[in-house]
Order: sequence, then structure tokens, then C-alpha cells
Amino acid sequence: MTDILRIFFIIILLTIALAAYFLVIGTLFTNRITKTQRVISQMPGRAFGVGFVNFMFFGVILIVLFTITDGNANRVSSVIRGILLIPTLTLAALLSGVLSFGLAGMANILGERIFPESNALKRNIYGTVVLSFACALPVVGWFLLFPYVGFVGIGAFILGLFQRETPA
Repeated sequence: MTDILRIFFIIILLTIALAAYFLVIGTLFTNRITKTQRVISQMPGRAFGVGFVNFMFFGVILIVLFTITDGNANRVSSVIRGILLIPTLTLAALLSGVLSFGLAGMANILGERIFPESNALKRNIYGTVVLSFACALPVVGWFLLFPYVGFVGIGAFILGLFQRETPA
């Protein structure tokens, strides 16, 4: 019983931290999050496809690089492992950053659709809370919802990078 309470408490604390993180990202990178939201709203299927392909491509590269840089699993010299560690960690940080922007855009979209009458701050927080708790749902949230949201977010961020601004 104490394990269940501990896990629930950890999920609540992580949700609060994630809401704060998405608020900071949304404040510092307003235009980027807005483009990501626009892509999620206009073409979620294309965003899912682009996100899936890019995540699989860079994920395989990351797995290979982490396998090479792991000293116990192979006989690669420590100099080469040290040299490969920098691009490996850089690629992992880049993929995590792209996922963060995508999830922040998705949380904003959820907040706008579920709580349209609230102000932007509350919508962002509520969207993050709803998304976090939904993705924490065993099996369905872990293996269906979170990958879907992550792939759509990654794809929307990447498509938003190449989307031209339409003059008003």
C-alpha cells in the first residue's frame, strides 16, 4: 500500500514540475510553441508520421551510439568512446528538447480544447495536468497515448521548423 501512495505522490510532484517546465518553455519560446500548436491543429496525421519516422531514425542512431560508448558491452578503446560520447549526448539532448517542445504544444492544445474559458496560464497548467495523468494510466497511457502524443509533438515541431510564415 505504501508503494502505491509513493508512486502516486511522485506522479503528482512530477506533474507539478512538468507544468512549470512547460510554462517556462511556452514563455521563452512563444513563437516556436505557437507554430507547433498550429501544426498539431492543422495536420496531426502528417505530424504523427514525421515524428514517428524521425524518432525511429534518431532512436536507432542513439541506441547504436550508446552501445558503442558503453565500455562493458564491447571492446572499443576508451579514446573512441570518449570522442563518441559528446555527439551521443548532444543527440540525446536534442531529441529530448524536440520532444519537450512538442509536448508543450500538445499540452497547450489540450488546455485550449478542454478549458476554453480559462486564461492562458490556467489552460497550460490544466492541459499539462490532464496530459500527465492520462499518460500515467497503466498500459493504455504508457504504450498507446504517450507514444502517440510524443510522435505528434516531435513531428509538429519538425514541420513547424520548415513552415513559412504567412504574411497578414
